[in-house]
Amino acid sequence: MPGPVTDPRGTPASDTPTRRGTEAVLLGFAVLITVVAQVIVDLTVTGSLRPEMAGFSVWISALWVVAHLVVRRWAAYADPLLLPSVALLVGLGLTVIHRLDLAAEQVGSTITREDAPVQLIWATLGVALFVALLIVVRDHRTLSRFAYTLALLGIVLLALPAVLPASISEVNGAKIWIRVAGFSIQPGEFAKICLVVFFAAYLVDKRDVLALASKKVAGLELPRGRDLGPVLLAWILSILVLVFERDLGSSLLLFGIFVVMLYIATERASWLFIGLLLFAGGALIAYQAFGHVRARVDTWLDPFAYIDGAGYQLVQSLFGLGTGGLFGAGLGGGRPDQVPVAKSDFIASAVGEELGLFGLVAVIVVYLILVERGLRTSLVVRDAFGKLLAAGLAFAIAWQVFVVLGGVTGLLPLTGLTTPFLAYGGSSLVANFVLVALLVRISDAARRPVAPHATPVRLGDAPTEVVTP
Repeated sequence: MPGPVTDPRGTPASDTPTRRGTEAVLLGFAVLITVVAQVIVDLTVTGSLRPEMAGFSVWISALWVVAHLVVRRWAAYADPLLLPSVALLVGLGLTVIHRLDLAAEQVGSTITREDAPVQLIWATLGVALFVALLIVVRDHRTLSRFAYTLALLGIVLLALPAVLPASISEVNGAKIWIRVAGFSIQPGEFAKICLVVFFAAYLVDKRDVLALASKKVAGLELPRGRDLGPVLLAWILSILVLVFERDLGSSLLLFGIFVVMLYIATERASWLFIGLLLFAGGALIAYQAFGHVRARVDTWLDPFAYIDGAGYQLVQSLFGLGTGGLFGAGLGGGRPDQVPVAKSDFIASAVGEELGLFGLVAVIVVYLILVERGLRTSLVVRDAFGKLLAAGLAFAIAWQVFVVLGGVTGLLPLTGLTTPFLAYGGSSLVANFVLVALLVRISDAARRPVAPHATPVRLGDAPTEVVTP
């Protein structure tokens, strides 16, 4: 009688659901919410639907259909919640930007341009890069081969605005742009992704050394002094960004991502403690040495004392959030245009005013879903590089959202970062599509069944071999 079947292949591919149908339904729901929200804005503000509404509906639907079909073909086992979460955030962002465009017709508005059509073009470019990356990068592990090349590219992109003349690189005091012939790009957004890939590859190679402890102090196993080099270099890089580009947001973002990835790689809480100490020291130095940092901190501590100057933006944001209350003024019912730069830096304030606290919390929940699925991917993917890369990318989204919302609500000083997928800005939107494409690729590898062997082996039929010494 034959013995039981032993099949080392794992779960057969036919028995593992791809969940692409779930993704398609959720994408359809996200498109429906986007279109309905745009209709509500048009009817509330102008009393009629704009002629471009039909074209917009077809365009936005086509974007997500193409993205879904590419995922279905080239990443069939990817997490089904990643793309719909992005679609909902992008759709809501387009709606709020369109609402702020319409506010330009109202008396006393600070809005002077129509940016929603431009944002839709940027979203199209982002989807195109999303598609290209999924087709070209079939295995996320190949990126580790180019880790040092990407590190060099990231540093160049990060430093480039600092060496350019202020006339083409400086906006609102921060040298983080490249503006040529009416076209502008923020290279730091792409540098962030390059450096996260490098961090993941580097920490996989060095994690055994970095996990070594020299002695225990107050329950913390401190690393050896010779191993402090990487975190000190990351700290110095962050300080240099702050000094030469006056970009508090990117400095805080990069250092935070590296410290957390270092903690994940080594599982040593002491690295978090050291990171916090370095951050506190850097913050104190920056406050004492740089006037723009001191001005932001002073404005954060008492915005109403600077209401006629640097504090005006934050005060208007707080007034808008207070006006929205729990349920909001309704789409098109508030005056979010009274907040300067509402389309980018303070778009969360516009959401809070018109959708209320409940609406803003719902948006945060969508971000939490996106981050949670990224962290879940980190847990289940089989290779160490994929684990660190997925965790770093997911934390990058979480950290950026936390810092931005903290600034808008007065919990943290303003940093100049934008809300991922929601805020106006081509560089941020396109770069975050690349980030999500990497998460989709890693999640496909995590959920994809193990490749089957040719024939299963039965224990009862297995040959017996006698080995003589």
